[in-house]
Amino acid sequence: MADKEKKKVEPSSSADPMVAQPKSTTPEPSNTTTAVPPGKAPASTTPERPPEKKPDPEEQRRLSDRDIALAHVEQEKRLSFIKAWEESEKTKAQNKAHKKLTALDAWENSKKASLEAKLKEIEEELEKKKAEYAEKMKNMVAQIHKQAEEKRAMVQARRGEDILNVEEKAAKYRATGYTPKSFIGCFSC
Repeated sequence: MADKEKKKVEPSSSADPMVAQPKSTTPEPSNTTTAVPPGKAPASTTPERPPEKKPDPEEQRRLSDRDIALAHVEQEKRLSFIKAWEESEKTKAQNKAHKKLTALDAWENSKKASLEAKLKEIEEELEKKKAEYAEKMKNMVAQIHKQAEEKRAMVQARRGEDILNVEEKAAKYRATGYTPKSFIGCFSC
């Protein structure tokens, strides 16, 4: 039983394909011969390694489960990083689009305001021209009325003169006893 507990505590020496093992930065000893003084035996340059033991099936299963769990954790970590990156990029895209839409709305509003100001200016100008033309028309109507009054006055004056001439001729004919040569209307008929 103590043996099993020792096996559980011992770290695994098997290489996990999903977890990268750190590489040793110390150079491995090379089998080079150095000058050894006579009378001394050369020392072994390679360190002694304990003989490798083959793990029993239960430990092999436990290590395999551990490797699967580590791979699963790594996969979840990778997926969470991808999801975080995706959310970040989506947020950036949304912010960029929102900024552009806001700028577009501001541009549209400024153009509308500019056109409305132009329209008001044109309307004011047209109202001013309309008032000027209305004034001109009123003046023309007044002038035509004045001319008509003058012509009426002339016609009435002429009529008055004609009536006076007729009355004078009628008085002359009555005084002389002559009948007029041109007779308007036929009284003898």
